[in-house]
Amino acid sequence: MAHANLKAVYHDNTLATDLPPVRRFITGHDKNRDATVTRADEGQWTHYDSGLMAFNVLFSTSESPADLNEDKDVTTHDKLIDSGMLGLVNANGSVLRIVDFGPGLSGRMHRTQSLDYGIILEGEVDMILDNGERHRMRRGDVAIQRATIHQWVNPTDKWARVAFVLQDCKPLVVEGARLKEDLGGPAKYPASGNDK
Repeated sequence: MAHANLKAVYHDNTLATDLPPVRRFITGHDKNRDATVTRADEGQWTHYDSGLMAFNVLFSTSESPADLNEDKDVTTHDKLIDSGMLGLVNANGSVLRIVDFGPGLSGRMHRTQSLDYGIILEGEVDMILDNGERHRMRRGDVAIQRATIHQWVNPTDKWARVAFVLQDCKPLVVEGARLKEDLGGPAKYPASGNDK
C-alpha cells in the first residue's frame, strides 16, 4: 500500500529518444514501521553539451555514514538539488547520477577526487585514460574510477546510458604529487569543492 505522502511526478525531459525513461523509487517507513515507497518519479534531467549529454541526479548523501532518521537524508538531498550547488562529487558524501551520452559525443578529459562506480546500462561508451588507453565498454560492464584522469566517448550512432555512483575520498598523493579535481578547462559543471 502506498504511503499517504507519496509524491508521483512523471515528466519526459530527457534527450535520449531511443532510451526508456528512468524511474526512481525512494523507500521509507510508515507510522506502523512498515516499509513503503515515499516517492516515485523520474527525477530531473539537466542538459549539457548542446543537448548531447544529460544528467539526472537520483540521490545524494552529504555525510558518511548516512543519517536516515526522520528522513534527514532525503531532506538534505532535496535542499542540495534545489540550491543548484552540487558539483560532480558531494563532499563527505555520495552522488547517484544517471548520464545519457548522445551519439558521437566526446566528453572532456577530467578527474574528480572520488571513488566512482560507472555501470553501463545501455549502449556502448569508450573509456579513455590520459595515457592513451582506450577501453570499449558495453551494457553490464563496470568502470571503477579511482581519481584518475579519464574521458567518456560514445563512438556509436545511438544514445548510451551510464549509472555513476561517486563517493568522496581522501586526498590522493601519487609519487609525491597531490592530485586534485581537474574538470578539463573552463568548468561546465560546478566544482565539487572537496579537494581543499
